[in-house]
Amino acid sequence: MENTQTFNAQKVLKKQKVFGVISKTLIYAFLIIMAISTLFPFYWMINTSLKSFYDYTNQNPQTFFPTEIHWENYYNAINTSNFGAYLLNTVIVGITSTVLGIFITIFAAFAFARLNFRGKELLFSLLMATMMVPGELFQITNLITIMNLQWQNSYIVLILPFVVSVFYVYLLRNSFRQIPNELYYAAKVDGTTDMKYLWKVMVPLSMPTITSITILKLMGSWNSYIWPRLVNTPGGNGVRPMQMITNWLTLSFTDPETNMVHQPMRMAGVVIVSLPLFVVFIFFRKYIMRGVSRSGTKG
Repeated sequence: MENTQTFNAQKVLKKQKVFGVISKTLIYAFLIIMAISTLFPFYWMINTSLKSFYDYTNQNPQTFFPTEIHWENYYNAINTSNFGAYLLNTVIVGITSTVLGIFITIFAAFAFARLNFRGKELLFSLLMATMMVPGELFQITNLITIMNLQWQNSYIVLILPFVVSVFYVYLLRNSFRQIPNELYYAAKVDGTTDMKYLWKVMVPLSMPTITSITILKLMGSWNSYIWPRLVNTPGGNGVRPMQMITNWLTLSFTDPETNMVHQPMRMAGVVIVSLPLFVVFIFFRKYIMRGVSRSGTKG
């Protein structure tokens, strides 16, 4: 009897071990496939950026490695079509919209998390409901407003759409609500004002979330493409100076002789544009994950 029970137990353990090995193998295989599918476009982008225009247009099918490395594509891309002006516009818009957006997000999150006023929950629910509306609808109404105000081809029209984000207000509000109420009551007993409590207590304790929001807002502004193309109309004064770095990728790199797009040079431009965000993400990914996860644990 004991031998039978021992044999059955060993059989169950063996099945569990085999099942565990198979499950782990399938999980690793799935992760490897996902990693390859994610990284392959970046590899192909770099591979294309190192080819000559002749190799790119005459190779069929395209090779996985360039026959000859052409680093001059990067140099030529930087020196093509006012790259400095596009980069300066992107930096100005990104920094300005991020700084203004952080202040507005902090004040709004503090009001919804700590202050008591009539209709607070209703107002916050209405703001959250706007997240259900497709962004394209907002772009249409915003574009009509901009055209009526005649703000096309200006910095203000590129900055304003990136200043306010209900989602970031929601994240920071949740982070603020995790701070114990006892700290607020103790500060009020000591005569501390709401503004002083905000900047001396709540902001330092929520710095991981604020750091994440800052990075994400800057990345969103850097990657903006559709809105700058909409509000910078052809024929306006300074159409090109008001464009962003992502628009530079589509407005440049056309061969005047063949009227064909110089794809290797364009891919070099994509690498140049993507590199700053890649570096920022590598160095600050822990802050991004920590801030977002910390803000999502309490509603």
